[in-house]
Amino acid sequence: MSIFCTPPSSSLSPPPTTPHRHHKPPTSTSLPHKPSLISSLTGAALSFNLIFFSPLSPPPSIAADSTSSAVQFECREEDRRLEDEQRLRNAPELVTNEDIVTEAWQIVNDSFIGTDRSRWSPQSWLQKKEDVLGTSLPTRSKAHDVIRRMLSSLGDPYTRFLSPAQFSKMARYDMSGIGVNLREIPDENGEVKLKVLGLILDGPAHTAGVRQGDELLSVNGVNVKGKSAFEALSILQGPSETSVNIMVKHGNCGPVQSIDVQRQLVAKTPVFYRLEQTDNGNTKVGYVRLKEFNALARKDLVTAMKRLQGMGATVFVLDLRDNLGGLVQEGIEIAKLFLNEGETVIYTAGREPQNVKSIVAETSPLITAPVIVLVNKNTASASEIVASALHDNCRAILVGERTYGKGLIQSVFELHDGSGVVVTVGKYVSPNHLDINGNGIDPDYKKLPAWNEVAERLSKCQKQQG
Repeated sequence: MSIFCTPPSSSLSPPPTTPHRHHKPPTSTSLPHKPSLISSLTGAALSFNLIFFSPLSPPPSIAADSTSSAVQFECREEDRRLEDEQRLRNAPELVTNEDIVTEAWQIVNDSFIGTDRSRWSPQSWLQKKEDVLGTSLPTRSKAHDVIRRMLSSLGDPYTRFLSPAQFSKMARYDMSGIGVNLREIPDENGEVKLKVLGLILDGPAHTAGVRQGDELLSVNGVNVKGKSAFEALSILQGPSETSVNIMVKHGNCGPVQSIDVQRQLVAKTPVFYRLEQTDNGNTKVGYVRLKEFNALARKDLVTAMKRLQGMGATVFVLDLRDNLGGLVQEGIEIAKLFLNEGETVIYTAGREPQNVKSIVAETSPLITAPVIVLVNKNTASASEIVASALHDNCRAILVGERTYGKGLIQSVFELHDGSGVVVTVGKYVSPNHLDINGNGIDPDYKKLPAWNEVAERLSKCQKQQG
């Protein structure tokens, strides 16, 4: 499943992450059956999928022949399922209007998390299904209108319908730089495998020979088995017009091929930085402005911070004003740059109250110097994750205005006729257990304090926590 923390509505908002292909049980049509896979809320910003390796062939025996036949059967069945799904995507008229409405209803029923302002309950949602399917759906346009009204009844402004044209535009958003979208889901052994979920037609990877359903095995000789989406992306990304070598396994049981692909990353750097001096030139301040969380945010921020350190910066200002968010995983990884190993970046909460998970830093921090984070009423989503992580772990003070208060997690699902739905599936809770959504984060100061005051406040905070 894609995990994307949607920023508040704005023309500046970046497109969400790669959408899901939602699979529902068969109805009156012969739709391929596969259980809906709802990934953990700590999933990466890109979508990834599951594919099975064939086990190593055992010595010849009756049991070996039986195992081999079973594996071949599973491969054929998986390939047939993928072909059926592709056939339905290429011929959406094979799916009935009732199927599309039921599919959208089921996605919400499986994964929607109600908020304080939403009007969802299992009982009312079941009644909604009976009501809408009791009406006539003579056209696909009518079915789409019914889905829009059905989602609108939830009272959640972020859960919405996407027309086929809107979904197609969203699906073309490329973080890899080579025109692939990936999916990450643990297999039956708990190991992560990466699979090509979508391709930009005539993009670099597609032109080089990568196909839908291929499994990504390595990037520039680095085995990606067990790696997360974000880790694989970090290796895939690079300067435009340079080449990257990828090893892919075609289909579910096909051959392995080494392919050189030329990168064409179009994202622009969201980082601006400069060195300033205060206290009569005695303090060198590294100022970093982060405009959005796109595919280059973490990489370019690391470069900026290291350069500022090399120029003598001893304290830092991270400006997140008017940063509406973007790719949540970029925000999480940026927050980790400032935290000690084991410190909590954020908590994620699903529909069930007990289903709370924590995301923690795994390494020592890149920056240990005092930090001021500038925030305002337009600091939202991934920006609030970074601000709360640094603040609650005594790594930074917040200066400015209360933040926007957007702490919900959305996932994007494709329906079988090429349309899609965006559904709220979780929410973020700060390390100090503040529900960000609808509340925002209050700053420590409205105006910039002196740096000695900043250092004293952070030191006191750390002693209280220690």
